Amino acid sequence: MQYPIIDAHQHFWNFDPVRDRWITDEMKDLQRDWLPADIENIFRENHVAGSVVVQADPSENENDYLLDLADQYSFIKGVVGWIDLKAERIEEKLKYYRQFSRMKGFRNLLQAEKQRDSMLDPVFLRGISLLNKYGFSYDLLILPDQLGYAEKLVAAFPDQRFIIDHLAKPLIRKGIISDWKSDMGKFAGYQNVYCKISGMVNEADLKYWEEADFRPYMDAVVETFGTKRLIFGSDWPVCLLAATYEEVKRIATNYFNSFSISEQADFFGLNAQTFYQLS
Repeated sequence: MQYPIIDAHQHFWNFDPVRDRWITDEMKDLQRDWLPADIENIFRENHVAGSVVVQADPSENENDYLLDLADQYSFIKGVVGWIDLKAERIEEKLKYYRQFSRMKGFRNLLQAEKQRDSMLDPVFLRGISLLNKYGFSYDLLILPDQLGYAEKLVAAFPDQRFIIDHLAKPLIRKGIISDWKSDMGKFAGYQNVYCKISGMVNEADLKYWEEADFRPYMDAVVETFGTKRLIFGSDWPVCLLAATYEEVKRIATNYFNSFSISEQADFFGLNAQTFYQLS
């Protein structure tokens, strides 16, 4: 491997059946603790130099937990935490988190909002407007039906760094691509917006997926974002419902094998370093 690999999307948790009720019985294999010790050897074997850990619980306790892990494990290069962007004292909170060098940005569970355009709420927009002032990025966890609202959001803040998680979760299992591709294509001109090639295996048939299932979706985001605004992420351990870490990495590696070494280096590491401002 001729370039450093950054896994820009993975999670840790001490499993709590009440707090983590999103991990349903259908995801029984995830109903346990998943900690840095569980992935250190996997990273070593797969030549992964570091990772960005993303919130799984919508609370500030989660921020404390992940920042504490980042202090203990040097491979954690950045944390994407949770924050209430509608909070009256949001700026005070952002000032507080600015002191932690590994806190790189924030994410909210927009995909689960009953009001699908909640990201355009004026109070929420006020919070978004303050992120760049304190050097924070924003992860967009959305579904395909929210891409139009997301475009309006990113258009309103051209200086704010945004990244779309998991390709906005297209319906790979059903092979549905047309509307998603069209809506995703509208982000081509927004240089402040990146996209993570992550989470795809969980949107496919969990047991019977094939690498060919993902190619049309990767083709579409390469066409939209180019190789300078795409980032690799495993979504470990959630990916384990459908694939091993090695399989997830292999899907991306096989796809980008036909690209130049410099383009591969961008996708697998350098773009993450740029977007999340990793040291």
